[in-house]
Amino acid sequence: MSTNPVPDYWRNQGIEQVLIDEESIARRVRELGAQLSIDCSDGEGIVLLVVLSGAVVFAADLMRAISVRLAISMVGVASYGSSVTSKGAILTSNLPKNLQGKHVIIVDEVLDSGGTLRLLREELEKVGVASLRACVLLRKQREQALSTKCELIGFDIPDVFVVGYGLDFNEEFRNIPFVGVLGQDGIHARSAR
Repeated sequence: MSTNPVPDYWRNQGIEQVLIDEESIARRVRELGAQLSIDCSDGEGIVLLVVLSGAVVFAADLMRAISVRLAISMVGVASYGSSVTSKGAILTSNLPKNLQGKHVIIVDEVLDSGGTLRLLREELEKVGVASLRACVLLRKQREQALSTKCELIGFDIPDVFVVGYGLDFNEEFRNIPFVGVLGQDGIHARSAR
């Protein structure tokens, strides 16, 4: 994990720690893209199914690191609302119509309770995809996450509340270029709004 200091502006917003710095993220995303390029080099192409909205930043960088034919689709899944605890995953949009018979990679930002991946795997199996894998940027070190099937993982992290690089709290902090730990003061200040 990172030893970089938190920039003053973000520290004043409640970020206590830079957990993963920009350079480490960029390096690992390139590695994941290279691995997917090797795994999917059969010429069939893949569909990245991006979980909105948190995985958009990760997916944008990941797809540029993949050197095989691909398409991109989006799906809405909600599990947090305005909380720091998952409330259970629900689809907030329909699955894309063009996935039957395709090689699908679910792209999500964080594997926490596992609810999003379990829900999407179940729904995609009903559709009849040719193959299905998951790629997450972060996996929390907690039982539910560790026991959830996920083929590609960027980083294993402690069970802390993180923001940045697309991850949010109440729709804020997605624009931070690193992954940071949001402290209790930052959570309470935003929860009171």
